[in-house]
Amino acid sequence: MIGRVVIFCVTIFAAGQSLAAEPATAPAQAPVRPAAPVAAAPEAPKTFKDCGDCPEMIVVPAGNFRMGSPQEVLNDNEGPPHAVSIRKAFAVGIYNVTFDQWGSCVAGGGCNSYVPPDQEWGRGKRPVIYVNWHDAQAYVRWLNETVRSLEPAVEGAPVSATGPYRLLTEAEWEYAARAGTTTAYYWGDGRDKGKANCDGCGSEWDNRLTAPVGSFPPNPFGLFDMAGNVLQWVEDCFHETYAGAPTDGSAWKAGKCEARVMRGGSYFNSTYYIRSSQRFEVSPHIRANNSGFRVAKTIE
Repeated sequence: MIGRVVIFCVTIFAAGQSLAAEPATAPAQAPVRPAAPVAAAPEAPKTFKDCGDCPEMIVVPAGNFRMGSPQEVLNDNEGPPHAVSIRKAFAVGIYNVTFDQWGSCVAGGGCNSYVPPDQEWGRGKRPVIYVNWHDAQAYVRWLNETVRSLEPAVEGAPVSATGPYRLLTEAEWEYAARAGTTTAYYWGDGRDKGKANCDGCGSEWDNRLTAPVGSFPPNPFGLFDMAGNVLQWVEDCFHETYAGAPTDGSAWKAGKCEARVMRGGSYFNSTYYIRSSQRFEVSPHIRANNSGFRVAKTIE
C-alpha cells in the first residue's frame, strides 16, 4: 500500500535509528498550486508562557477544515477526506519541545528522570529526540503539575487529575499544520527549497540531523516546523482509514491502541512524506532519533 508506513520493530537507542522508512518511490505529485489565501486575523495572534521553563504557546482559532488528502494524491490511510469542526480555540506550542525544556522537566523531578541522547548533534534549542509516546505524556504531566503549583490555591476548588496541557489530537494537528491552507504543504503544493528540514528540502541539515527549532519560516498560524525536522506524537490511536473518525476534533481512542499516530515527517523523510496530510503508524514504545512532540493546551 503506497504511503502507509508501518513500524514493526525498532531497537531503542540504536545509533542513527530513524522512524518511518519509505517506499522506494513516492506517488506522483499533484499539479502545483499556490497556497490558498488565509483570511487576515482581526488582531495579532496571542502568545503566552505559563512559566519561565514552559513552552511558548500561541492561540489557534476555532474553525472548520477538510481532513485528509484530495483524491488525486490520496494515500490509503489518508482518507476518506472528511469535514472536521474545531469548535473552540486552543493553544499550541510554537515550537517542538526542545532539549532545554526537557532538561527543565528532568531537573524538576519529572519525565521519569530520563535523559535522551542527542546523537552528538547538540542539545539546547534543538528538538528533543529519542522520546516515545509515553515519554511525551510524562512531560505533559510534569508541565501540568508545574503550572498548577504556581497558581494560588482556592479552597474547595476541584483539582484536575490531568490539567490543561496535553498532546494535540490528530485532527487538531492537521488543522494547525494546514493553518487555513488546502495545499500539500502550508506554503503551497511545490516542493520549495528552504521551507523545512527533510531529505530534499534544500537545507544544510537535510537527511543528516535535526535543525534548531525555528530555523524555517512559520506557517500562517505562527507555528514553526509543522513539516519536517522531527516527527510529532499526537494523542490518537492509529486507524487504517478515517472511516468512523470523530468530526469534532477530538482524539480517536476507540479500538486497539498498539500503535499511535505521528505527524509532520522529519529530517530523514523525503518531501512527499512531510505533507500536511501524511500519517505515520508507530508503536508508542518506540524511541528514535527523529521522534519528538509538541504540546497543546485546552483553553476554558
